[in-house]
Amino acid sequence: MDDKITEKRDAYGSESPDNARSVSPEKPKYDPNNDLSPQTTVETAEANRKLTFWQRVKEPGSVWQIIFAALAGIAIGLIVTSTVDEIPEAAIALLAIPGQLWLRALQAVVLPMIVTAMILAIQRLRGMSGTAGKLGGWTIGYYVGTTVIAIFHSAVIVGLVWSKLMVVVSDEALQVSEEDQETVDERKATEIHDVVVDMFYSLVPNNLVDALATNSLLAVLVTSIVVGWVMNPRGRLIVAVQEIEVIVMRIITALIYLAPIGVFFLIMPNLMRLDISEIGLNLGILIGGTLAGMVLHLFIIIPIIFFGVTRMNPYTYWFKNSKAWITAWGTASSAATMPVTMRCVLDRGVPVTVAKFSIPLGTLINMDGTAIYFPIVVVFLAATQGQELNPAQYVVVCLLSTLASIGTTPIPSSSLVLTVMIAQAVDVEITGMYAVVVAIDWFLDRFRTAVNVSGDMFAAMIVTKLTGIRDDDETLARDAQVQELRANRDRV
Repeated sequence: MDDKITEKRDAYGSESPDNARSVSPEKPKYDPNNDLSPQTTVETAEANRKLTFWQRVKEPGSVWQIIFAALAGIAIGLIVTSTVDEIPEAAIALLAIPGQLWLRALQAVVLPMIVTAMILAIQRLRGMSGTAGKLGGWTIGYYVGTTVIAIFHSAVIVGLVWSKLMVVVSDEALQVSEEDQETVDERKATEIHDVVVDMFYSLVPNNLVDALATNSLLAVLVTSIVVGWVMNPRGRLIVAVQEIEVIVMRIITALIYLAPIGVFFLIMPNLMRLDISEIGLNLGILIGGTLAGMVLHLFIIIPIIFFGVTRMNPYTYWFKNSKAWITAWGTASSAATMPVTMRCVLDRGVPVTVAKFSIPLGTLINMDGTAIYFPIVVVFLAATQGQELNPAQYVVVCLLSTLASIGTTPIPSSSLVLTVMIAQAVDVEITGMYAVVVAIDWFLDRFRTAVNVSGDMFAAMIVTKLTGIRDDDETLARDAQVQELRANRDRV
């Protein structure tokens, strides 16, 4: 018996599954004791082939095209802003149409992608004894843990450094316009506990059709998990789900080809709305402090965790996934970027089961960039009116920021409402400086989203190593259509 097992393992010992099949016609069984390094069967040909720089640039929807499009959008937007006194709002709105259409198309496929991804992921977990709890526990634990770390170091740095540099502004600057006051009053009417309660209520929809129609992503996620668990793995419905996934992936492939155009027309019109003359010392500190906290988290803290668990180069991994975080920066929406994020982590060798569970979940609850942002905005609003927070208030800010960041919807500028509630909880009055925060939020929101999406990508590989999950041959065969789409893209 041992000789037969050894013979089968020898046949599968080659790095190439094709070699294994040539030795023995019988498919090798999945062995969880094998090496847990990323599997070459999930990686695309992009990692192994050698192309010239120009060939990589010419690939439809390539990361270089997206980078050049983003840089061109920034350059043109800044040039127009600095040379033209006043840009008609109608012209900006017309220029934004192509980008908004592309963004709406991406958002349209998010819901079916979450449904199919979670159903298929749960179906695969059912066949792995004890794996479902392990995957769920490590994924949620990691997301919550990194969020707490992000809030803690942001609060410490803003309290020790940035709050000391901010100056009190004039009473005139603190005055709130009538229009802004209506917005503030409306947002004050919502208490922080209402957000927490609504977040728990949204886990279980009382009307599934309404949840689908209103894009209640958390309710859809939980419902998909339940459906995936109770669905017959050999029934016709699971085949229909797989076919829908193939259709969604084909649409996503087409949208990724259009990503450079979409990113360009999303960035350029927004930069045309920027008034550089309004950026004073306080606003410069707000922007600089927020970006500094994100750099610390993304390039020091997370890489340390990533390397400690995976023993992989975190910066190489991050750069190879650049298409996702560049798209995130352009769209300012984690949800809209999720299809791109999913493809990137699959290309890097993350198992299908882990990717289709951790990425949709991370899109909804992993908001490290948003967590970094909350403390510094609250301190900014306080410092500009001469108010200094005490240690107890900082603790309250950290606790509420943790709950608020998890409950933030993955859409552009969704944190503005929660900022008012957190400030109100620590007795920080909302002044005219809140209008300044709103005016610049579209800019910082792009960096927050890029950090959030980057955290999802790092988490997928970390969870893969912590759980030891690998895709067996049956799983890979069922996902062969997606691999074929990626291979076709790489051959372009």
